[in-house]
Amino acid sequence: MENGSERWHVRVNERLNKTSETTIRGTLAKINRNLNKDDPRPTVPLGHGDPSTFPCFRTTPVAEDAIVDAVRSAKFNSYVPSVGILPARRAIADYLSRDLPYALSSDDVYLALGCSQAIEVILTVLACPGANILLPRPGYPCYEARAEYLQLEVRHFDLNPKKGWEVDLESVEALADENTAAIVIINPGNPCGSVYTHQHLKEIAETATKLGILVIADEVYHHLTFGRNPFVPMGAFGSIVPVITLGSISKRWLVPGWRLGWLVTCDPNGILRKLGVVECITGCMEMASDPTTFIQGAIPHILEKSGEDFFSKTIDTLRVAAYTCYDRIKEIPSIICQNRPEGSMFVMVRLDISSLEDINDDAEFCLKLAKEESVIVLPGAAVGMRNWLRITFAIDRSALEDGLQRIKAFCQRHAKKK
Repeated sequence: MENGSERWHVRVNERLNKTSETTIRGTLAKINRNLNKDDPRPTVPLGHGDPSTFPCFRTTPVAEDAIVDAVRSAKFNSYVPSVGILPARRAIADYLSRDLPYALSSDDVYLALGCSQAIEVILTVLACPGANILLPRPGYPCYEARAEYLQLEVRHFDLNPKKGWEVDLESVEALADENTAAIVIINPGNPCGSVYTHQHLKEIAETATKLGILVIADEVYHHLTFGRNPFVPMGAFGSIVPVITLGSISKRWLVPGWRLGWLVTCDPNGILRKLGVVECITGCMEMASDPTTFIQGAIPHILEKSGEDFFSKTIDTLRVAAYTCYDRIKEIPSIICQNRPEGSMFVMVRLDISSLEDINDDAEFCLKLAKEESVIVLPGAAVGMRNWLRITFAIDRSALEDGLQRIKAFCQRHAKKK
């Protein structure tokens, strides 16, 4: 009997072997394996944007009660349409229309298993042979990982930290060609903590329509802003350029594990339907898994009844955490923070590698930091910026202060001797 693999004809998709190297989860898993299990101190998680484990970031009872009521009603135990149940889609259309100069309809809304599945759907729709897509650098690596799996070419445009991480529109025009399908804009920004102005978003829309490409607007952190600029949805410029808006309840309602997201066509001129994009989105959704039915059933009540006091409390907590993070980072040698975060749950900071004695890059910094200080930080290489770090401040304030103090001690210990 043969014991080797020679007799078997099974082949695997080798593109999946790179997933752990190109995703945030894979990167953080590697860093977590480097933790010192003998360290009695609690691990400080500054690498992943999930605030829901901390009491100060608990969702509203309105959302919890809506889920319980939906389950007990026994109305949401059946299979549902692949695009989502009508009341939920109508509620999301009404909710998003509050910020738009035109009204969305339920036909514009497709429900997804979180924003990640919405990303998967739209990239699958656009992944024609020879096509390319423009992605921000730094950005959210889920786009790169999914595009590589779909064999959709990625071209990166830069965000300028000296201008609040605005899009370098000249580089966008230089990158695009007749095979470019879309540009991805993440606002409020992950990983940058940036919030774009109305004027800058309009300029992005005008550039996209000049190039004849769609805008994919990742707005999973919608309305989580606490700086100078208010949140402006990209869909506000849907009359200039067709916009595909991606979002979810994960961040604003602090429930990433509920996995309820959406893909919305913001296109009052009907261009996406003429191009066949709408039909392809529907076809893709028919092959995808559905979000949990009772969460769909609870969505109308959640969106309509969640009070402004809940949202204000979340924003206030994030603002204090963001400002604390920025102030403490300024005290840390070898780390430079050019912009105080104004939205989302993250800040990007630059590592001065030349000032450190025995650390060669951001990956080594994060591995050693985990081992020596039990602090988890995401290396910038994971989001496209080598020798930078992405730090989340959406955790309990005392844990945040503790973690940043440990990073300061770590940098002082590894500083080059003068």
